[in-house]
Amino acid sequence: MPLVAHNDLPAFAKLKRDGVRVLPSGIALEQDIRELHIGLLNMMPDAALEATERQFLRLIGESNPIAQFFVHPFTLDALPRSASARAHIERYYESFEQVKAQGLDALIMTGINVIGADLSREVFWDSLIEVAEWAHAQVTSTLCSCLATHAVLDFRYGQKREKQPHKKWGVFRHEVVAPEHPLVADINSEFDVPHSRWNSVYPEQFRAAGLRILVTGDDGCVHLATSPDGFRTVFFQGHPEYDTVSLLKEYKRDIKLFIAGQLDSYPPMPQNYFSLFNAAVLREYRARVEDALARRVEIPEFPEALVLGNLKNTWQDTARVVIGNWIGLIYQLTNIERGKPFMDGVDPDNPLRLADSV
Repeated sequence: MPLVAHNDLPAFAKLKRDGVRVLPSGIALEQDIRELHIGLLNMMPDAALEATERQFLRLIGESNPIAQFFVHPFTLDALPRSASARAHIERYYESFEQVKAQGLDALIMTGINVIGADLSREVFWDSLIEVAEWAHAQVTSTLCSCLATHAVLDFRYGQKREKQPHKKWGVFRHEVVAPEHPLVADINSEFDVPHSRWNSVYPEQFRAAGLRILVTGDDGCVHLATSPDGFRTVFFQGHPEYDTVSLLKEYKRDIKLFIAGQLDSYPPMPQNYFSLFNAAVLREYRARVEDALARRVEIPEFPEALVLGNLKNTWQDTARVVIGNWIGLIYQLTNIERGKPFMDGVDPDNPLRLADSV
């Protein structure tokens, strides 16, 4: 069912051009269809701010329940922003105070590019805890992505993330290990998910916290888990929302950082992402870059046009189903009056009892 363009956020127009159904607010008000209000706490850095909006809006808009989706983007004031990003936020985003006053049926909390393992040292730490604790008390379900997962595991369950020897970066195979759970209904038992992170929370830490692990990676890492009740908090460590080009853009960015002297070594390619042709093109480009740096001549242009047409997406179909399942459970469990997390008669400690019976 449609996203509702209830403000002038440019992401709505871009998604409409891509074929996603977006309903003007005037038409939406004339239809007698139930609304779902979903918050998007966008903590991503400036360069990825608008792309992250589109990625999550697309997944929400392509889910199945019969509802109109009002998405309310907001961010944390503590995060440093460029002038252009701040202007975008001031024009199109809501404040956390506005979000609290209006109420939400669900919340998505994105990650942020922080390499250090100790999140409590970050400027956003207290503000993020405030949002997460408000949502835990007042919102039917919160979906945490990557760093947001690490933060909630830390402050709520005492499970601190650990720095990995190497960045987990690329597209990796995963397996459903709890097929009875509604969030993983009707998906392949094995599927791909992109990852991009230096830190990890390990399976034994999820289990120590009493969390329910639903999907693990081919190296044993946890991709998808839930809070003990099975629904109130949903945890992603991977990035199923990524566009086909997201890892390419990140690789290109890291190469620019290396060229500028901000990385000590040339970045490795993301694993299981590039075709043999693309990998050959990019190995040749690396040789040309290193030669140009050695001779102190002009750096050759990144061969983006050569590799774009050969990129494959092996994760978005599954991502759409999982997000659709999540939205479907919210539709069943949430109270139409926001601010009341569960419908009358639903046990908040075991809300999936209703979902299983529908």
